[in-house]
Amino acid sequence: MKIRTRYAPSPTGFLHIGGARTALFNYLFAKHHNGDFILRIEDSDNLRNIANGEKSQIENLLWLGITPDEKPGSITEFGPYRQSEKLTRYQKLAENLVKKGFAYYAFDNQEELGLQRKSQIEKGIFSFRYDANWLKISEEEKEKRYKNRRFVIRFKVNKNKNYCWNDLVRGNICFEGSSISDWVIIKSDGFPTYNFAVVIDDFDMKISHIFRGEEHISNTPKQIEIYNAFQWDIPKFGHLTIITDKNGKKLSKRDKSLLQFVEDYKNQGYHSEAFFNFLALLGWTSPDSQEFFDHDSLIKAFDYKRLSKAPSYFDVEKLNWFSKSYISKMSPDEILSNLKLSNDSNWNRFFVETFQKSTIKYVDFYKNFEFFQNPKQEMEPQMIEILESLDQRPIEIFAKKIDYKNWDAKKINNLIKEIGQSLQIKGKELLLPIRLATTWANSGPELARTIWLLGKKVIEKRLLKWK
Repeated sequence: MKIRTRYAPSPTGFLHIGGARTALFNYLFAKHHNGDFILRIEDSDNLRNIANGEKSQIENLLWLGITPDEKPGSITEFGPYRQSEKLTRYQKLAENLVKKGFAYYAFDNQEELGLQRKSQIEKGIFSFRYDANWLKISEEEKEKRYKNRRFVIRFKVNKNKNYCWNDLVRGNICFEGSSISDWVIIKSDGFPTYNFAVVIDDFDMKISHIFRGEEHISNTPKQIEIYNAFQWDIPKFGHLTIITDKNGKKLSKRDKSLLQFVEDYKNQGYHSEAFFNFLALLGWTSPDSQEFFDHDSLIKAFDYKRLSKAPSYFDVEKLNWFSKSYISKMSPDEILSNLKLSNDSNWNRFFVETFQKSTIKYVDFYKNFEFFQNPKQEMEPQMIEILESLDQRPIEIFAKKIDYKNWDAKKINNLIKEIGQSLQIKGKELLLPIRLATTWANSGPELARTIWLLGKKVIEKRLLKWK
């Protein structure tokens, strides 16, 4: 049997961190076994779908390096890959279940359901269980509601049966049928509910293994019921643990203290392969505790048995460390291909080489670029105050001896060393006065490089008073 996994988001939002990890684990598992990874869009809730939701999912998966073998637009025997294009099939199969006695029409309106719920609460039953025998209406009224499409189709749950599966992550899990209410498979608008449509889609696409978030554990018995009713083979399920923030709380899309969507990290310029690597370690570890993996080595190393049963902490500092490590190992040409800098190529390369080792994300290059592209026209008062308190001799010598005709970072560096030797000073005592006088800042990368990048016109103008 060929391994086939899927990631099936709804286009009701952009690619969330949790969704991206789910997609990644399904992708890694499939590729480790030379299988197929499918992207399917569950767009049956058209009231909640947002513009560009599907586009965001696809583009950001590709940015991560997760390339589906099949996706919306693919012409295969397993499609279509959007639920909205399969409504007739869902409805036909639901009617089939009604004919076989596994499902039935339910004609209750919202007011009647409310009364049934109230009746159960009065009896001390606080977890609502739909009672197919509660509604007392005539056959004539049923016929009228049927013609006006005022009904849903509910699955008839076997209350005497247990629904169990051997979870790929958590081991054996069981639910008692008595704990499951007869649930809706087709809504009054003709659209399928999630738990019904997802089974049909997974069967149609021959999905063999499903890794998904733990919030789907309670959905699984309902889905097993549908598989059993159709006498279809049941795929293997694995339910991943939650991802938490620094306070141990599950990542919430409402939490604004942490970027929640992959697109945010992409736009900030995090290294895509670093994010791919970091994401894989949110709930999975290698046997030897190795942390750095390129795309192919991660596929080769991935073993679902190493998936964690404990929550995973989304550590931004660790992500920063990963991204910084990846960028530091890139060639300057690779970095420049991802940047749009307006200076000449020699200056651009020198700039990248200067900041590469300290850069976390591409946006940091642009922030540093602004310092040189638009140098300050006035020195800040606090910088002036610090400068006036320092020994002026290093600045005076530097201003007189700097060679503007042969503008070279190595010569600038050698001059700074000579000044230190002649004055018998070093470190902060030597560098800080020159740095403040030339760069108008009290910190930064290697001083000679910073001076060269600012350019001789800027430096000459700033050193006029010491000439």
